[in-house]
Amino acid sequence: MLRVLGRLTSINVRKVTWALDEMGVPFERDDWGKPLRDPNVPEFLALNPNGQVPVLIDDGFVLWESTAILRYLAGKHGSALWPADARERALVDQWMTWQATDLGPSWGYIVPALLRGTPPEPDPERLAAAGAAWTTKMLVVERHLAGSGGFVANGRFSLADIVVALSTHRWQSVPFDKPPLPAAERHLAAMLARPAGKAALDAATP
Repeated sequence: MLRVLGRLTSINVRKVTWALDEMGVPFERDDWGKPLRDPNVPEFLALNPNGQVPVLIDDGFVLWESTAILRYLAGKHGSALWPADARERALVDQWMTWQATDLGPSWGYIVPALLRGTPPEPDPERLAAAGAAWTTKMLVVERHLAGSGGFVANGRFSLADIVVALSTHRWQSVPFDKPPLPAAERHLAAMLARPAGKAALDAATP
């Protein structure tokens, strides 16, 4: 059976498990990642030399990097989450890539500091700068969703909605001074109405 290695507190692991649940693909998940199980051991590093989760194992085929895993799974299973039309697929890919390379890194200091206590005494100036950078990226999401018809790309649910909703969920979970984002909040509420989305957007997994 398909295996996913990674802890559910990882937003990147939940990208994969949510997509699998949406596609109805059965899988097993093994807890890896600190503090549950340190991936920096030979057993795990043989699968992913970066020591990061998630890792996918599909009948001996090993793949890491969450967005690559999403593309592989949706392509393999012929899912509408990854459109067949080249332009529609490119729009989904655009938002997935942007979330991974621009939006996600913008919370790199503030999330560990305010959710995990790492570092235990964060630098106020760095926190303020990180909050401002994250807000700038989330305003891109807000402006787009305000005119997109309720979905991130092509007017229907796709992998792009998964990665953006998980990001908005994290945004709402971190306690800092931030502006209201009504369009992003409506989108998140719609994603929470999906059974697979509700499982991935739990309050215990910001």
